[in-house]
Amino acid sequence: MKTNYKKAFEEKQSIELAIGTFIMSTVFFILFILTNESSNFLVIAWPFAFSAIILNSIMVFHLTERFIHLPQYRKDICFKILLLLSNIPITYFYYLIVVKS
Repeated sequence: MKTNYKKAFEEKQSIELAIGTFIMSTVFFILFILTNESSNFLVIAWPFAFSAIILNSIMVFHLTERFIHLPQYRKDICFKILLLLSNIPITYFYYLIVVKS
């Protein structure tokens, strides 16, 4: 009897990137609020936000390419893409709060 084990899609960088950028943006947001909305703090936070957008975009394009070429791992890759894309509404929510203050 032959047993086939489905090997998981081995790419942890996308999950680390998504969780890392979420934690860092949340920390920056909390520090902005705690510093009484100091505009000096935005000098540090905005370049990070811009670089996070670029890095997350690169990773989404990479995972999309993998999604197309590796049909046996589509479920795993789709989860990772959705995890990366879930940062967009959270960051937008932070942005709206910062702009309105």
